Amino acid sequence: MAKIISVGKGLSKYNVVISRNALTHKNVMVGLKDKNKILVVTDSGIPKSFITDLKKILKNKKKIYVYEINKGEKSKSFSTYTKILSKLADLQFDRSDALVAFGGGVVGDITGFCAATYLRGIDFIQIPTTLLSQVDSSVGGKTGINIAQGKNLVGAFYNPRLVLISTKYLETLSDDEYKSGLGEVAKYAFIGNKKLYKYMQENSYLIKLRKPQALETIIEESIKSKAKIVTADEKEKGLRAILNFGHTFGHAIEAFKKYKGITHGAAVTLGMVIAAKISLYEGHIKTHQLDDLVNLLESLELKTDYSKYSYKNLKKYILNDKKVSKGKLNLILINQKGVAFKTDKYNLNNLKKALN
Repeated sequence: MAKIISVGKGLSKYNVVISRNALTHKNVMVGLKDKNKILVVTDSGIPKSFITDLKKILKNKKKIYVYEINKGEKSKSFSTYTKILSKLADLQFDRSDALVAFGGGVVGDITGFCAATYLRGIDFIQIPTTLLSQVDSSVGGKTGINIAQGKNLVGAFYNPRLVLISTKYLETLSDDEYKSGLGEVAKYAFIGNKKLYKYMQENSYLIKLRKPQALETIIEESIKSKAKIVTADEKEKGLRAILNFGHTFGHAIEAFKKYKGITHGAAVTLGMVIAAKISLYEGHIKTHQLDDLVNLLESLELKTDYSKYSYKNLKKYILNDKKVSKGKLNLILINQKGVAFKTDKYNLNNLKKALN
C-alpha cells in the first residue's frame, strides 16, 4: 500500500508517493496527464532498463525525449544547465510541456532549476532513484547548480508537481550511495524525529539489509519531518535552516576534496559529528548525547572520524557557506531535548577546537 505525504501549501502543494514501486501509469499521469512533450533528464549511472520502463509507462505520450548528463557532482554546472535549456528551446518546449528528473540529487537539482527558469517556469516531476535524493533533495523545492566558489550558490525555490519514490531502486545502489543516504536519514532523527531515532536504534540490522518495510519506514519518517518543516518555511526564512544540520561542515569537506572521494552523505555525516561536538563544547548537550549520536551512526556502519579535516583546511569553504549573514556564520546546533536551532551566538574557539 502506497504512502502519500502532502508537502507545501496553496498552488504549490504537491504529493510524495512512497511504495516499493511508485512508478505506475496511474501515478505518473497525476503529474503529466495534461502535458504534450516531456523531456526526461537522467544520468549515465542510471540503468538503461529503468529508462525503458519509464518509456513504457509514458508510451501514450507522443513526444518523449531523453537527455542524459554525466554522472556526478561536476554535472551540476552552468555548462550542463545551458545545454539542457538549449535542448528545451530546440525542441520548442512551451508551458504545456514538462520535465522529468529521473535520477539522484544532481539530476533533481539541475532539472528543477531548468524547470524554474525556462520560460520563467514550467512543470516538472521528481522520480528520485537514490536514498539521498528520496529523503532530501527531491522534497522541498530547492533547485540549483554549483559554481567554483561553492555548492548550490545559484538556484531557486521551485516545487515539483509530484514526487514518486520507489524503494526498489535502492536495491541496486552501491554501498557508498546507500550509506550516503543513511547519513541524511539520521539527520532527521537528530533534529527532532524521536520516532525515527528510536526506530533506527532498534532496527539498524534491517536497515543495513535494505529490507523493504525498513526502507519505507525510514523514508516515510524522513519525509514527514521534512514536509512539516518546508511547508512551514518554504523559502528558508527561519525554521527550514535546521535542515542544514551538519551541512555547513559537510559542504566544506566536499569542496576541500574538490567533490572527489567522498559522497555528499558521508561528508554530511562527518559534519553532523562536528556540529554535535560544537554543541557539546557550547554546553547545549551532554557527553552521553554526543556518544549516542556517534553510536547510532556507527551502528549503521557510517564513518564518524573527521580527524583529517582541520579548521585551517576548511575555513575558506566554511566562510563561503550560504548561511553566512552580515559577515557572521550561522551554525545549526542541537540541544539536550534533541531540538535543532540556528545561532550566530557561539564561541569561535569552540568551532576551532572541534576541528583541531
